[in-house]
Amino acid sequence: MCVAIPGKVIARDGSTAKVDFNGNIVNVNAGLVDPQIGQYVLVHAGCAIEVMEKDAAQEIIDIFADIEEIENGN
Repeated sequence: MCVAIPGKVIARDGSTAKVDFNGNIVNVNAGLVDPQIGQYVLVHAGCAIEVMEKDAAQEIIDIFADIEEIENGN
């Protein structure tokens, strides 16, 4: 199963974006889309594949947090 995860673009340098995934900052290839700083992107295998609305991104982030909580027995 493949999973894409949303994160917030905090910097751009050409086709590379620094994306914040809940405090984890990762360099992402943004050559397939054209995200602006402050936008959310859906990332799969190190590549931004879609620019997302903040509400949709937050909904997915919340779902992943709920799954993590269940897995940790909380």
